[in-house]
Amino acid sequence: MKKILPILIFCIVLLTGCQSNAEQSLFTDFEQKMTAKDYSGLYSLLSTDSQLTITEEDFITRYENIYSGIGATDIKLTMGEIDKENKTIPFSLSMETIAGTITRTDFTLPYIKEEKELKITWSESLIFPMMQTGDKVRVTNEKANRGTIYDRNNQVLASDGALKTVGIHPAVFDTSNRDAKITEIAKTLDISEESITKKLDANTNPDHFVPLVDILPESPLLLTLSNRESDGIILKNTTGRVYYNHEAFGRLLGYVGSITAEELKDDVEQFYKTTSKIGKAGLEQVYETTLRGTDGIEIYIERDDNKLETLAKKDAQHGENITLSIDSTLQMSVYNNMNGESGSAAAISPTTGEILALVSSPSYNSNRYTTYITQTEQEKRVATNYVDEANRFARLYSPGSTFKLITAATGLETGAINPNDVKTIIGSEWQKDSSWGNYNIRRINSQTSISLKEALKYSDNIYFGMSALNIGSESLIKGAQQLGIGTTLDIGYPIAQSQISNSGSISSDIALADTGYGQAEVMVTSLNMALAYSALSNNGNIMNPTLILGDSHPISLLKEAAISPENLSILQEYFVDVVEDTDGTGHLSKIDGIQLAGKTGTAEIKQAQGETGSENGWFVATDIDHAKISIAVVVEEVQDGPGTLGVVSMVKNMLEDYLK
Repeated sequence: MKKILPILIFCIVLLTGCQSNAEQSLFTDFEQKMTAKDYSGLYSLLSTDSQLTITEEDFITRYENIYSGIGATDIKLTMGEIDKENKTIPFSLSMETIAGTITRTDFTLPYIKEEKELKITWSESLIFPMMQTGDKVRVTNEKANRGTIYDRNNQVLASDGALKTVGIHPAVFDTSNRDAKITEIAKTLDISEESITKKLDANTNPDHFVPLVDILPESPLLLTLSNRESDGIILKNTTGRVYYNHEAFGRLLGYVGSITAEELKDDVEQFYKTTSKIGKAGLEQVYETTLRGTDGIEIYIERDDNKLETLAKKDAQHGENITLSIDSTLQMSVYNNMNGESGSAAAISPTTGEILALVSSPSYNSNRYTTYITQTEQEKRVATNYVDEANRFARLYSPGSTFKLITAATGLETGAINPNDVKTIIGSEWQKDSSWGNYNIRRINSQTSISLKEALKYSDNIYFGMSALNIGSESLIKGAQQLGIGTTLDIGYPIAQSQISNSGSISSDIALADTGYGQAEVMVTSLNMALAYSALSNNGNIMNPTLILGDSHPISLLKEAAISPENLSILQEYFVDVVEDTDGTGHLSKIDGIQLAGKTGTAEIKQAQGETGSENGWFVATDIDHAKISIAVVVEEVQDGPGTLGVVSMVKNMLEDYLK
């Protein structure tokens, strides 16, 4: 008996060990198939009774639908202590999902012995512990709001807002007068009948709502389309991006639109979905990552149409708001006073550098991209070669005579110009010497004795061509840089960089002389000229331009003492005379009670001297007394429109609206 007892104990231990190994082996198989998402293999581990409750096809579909629906990845299982008495193996499970990490420590794997192996007694609780037959795993999204864009006075310029979707209920619509109603809707919405017919024909369920277009809640179309349910014409509430103040802000704000396949392909961070809206132009595009929000998402168990338990939740992260330095009232005034003429305008606060207006004319109503484009609008876009989509405030222009501030300031600072000296100029043409061949500088005034003050007042090109030669190319380039020409302007929006020449140097006397009065290869934006003239009303300083307000964009100097105090007073007097004197080229901008310093400019665009080219008209002005504004406006092809004097009148109206 003493010999038999140890053998019996050994057998019991051996049997227990074999059983433990069997449970371990079962769990290992279960774990491997779960982590590999081998649902067919997982089904093979189920007991016979369990397989009678669900087919292999339904089993695989169940797991695939749930796990793919929640984006389950990186599945990990950890076995607990085996409960042999109850024939269960407790385990914990963690996985990454579209709503974050799910970690559960309350799973139990029941098993039974069939013939000579262990099998899993399967139930819905092995998907998630609380689940029962009939329960559903739901995924819901919380739409994140895109950030709102405000102007400097907290007026909303762009935000998520209410829209109306115009659509059709085919079951009602098709019952009578289908063709007549299609014609009516097409005419009302100004869209093609074909587009309506295609959408209706593509629909397979007569009770499905067929959307046609979105419109703004204040659209006059609502009067025609409301209360037409009996005709099968339906209006549904929806949300989308809404823009305010319309065309004046179109090119600045831009718009959002549906993401393209190419944009999705370029989305390396895989942030977007096929249904995403994305910034397509303007600030909406430049600040896409700031404005966009991250949708919230929740994974939960639903039982009897009620939420039973949340498995994972990621709250929506709404997009950040941005506040512009733009003054909406001024922006609208500038745009409206440009009367649809092609051109650009920029206005700044001389003492802060804050951009008060940044206009491209003509422009578009951004809402047309978030609602729809009518047939009439599309025909106009094609006929005008999409003229309203060009971003002119980001474009370079030849500054013409507005550049004479730079030449005058540089000449005074270097001593190349003495304000008391008088040049004798005979006739309307001049050249340095015979080396210029047939090339001459031309002027429109006829004074023979002319000083700096008169040269500015009459905008004498010959005087400034001569002065540029006296200054020299290196000094003129440095002087232009001192007034911001060629300096990178980081306003938080991409604009072209101004230049003194294509190469950065001036290689010939003709080019140097022409540069002196703003021709040759010198190129600027309207913002460049508004900044340069702001020195006249800001003690000779030029501030860094700012478009986005906030702590990350502090007020700072771009150029300190761009004009010295002794020369500043001279230039202030002379550029005020351009406006105040009845003979001054800028006299039409004179406003009673307000002292303006300004300069006109006409830049000729042609291939060779003697040809007739197009002309761009400029006027730049700043208020000397209060330093509230410095504004530059350029209008393209003024020879066929308002002329340069017409631009002066435009600016006067803009300034009267703003300063009075």
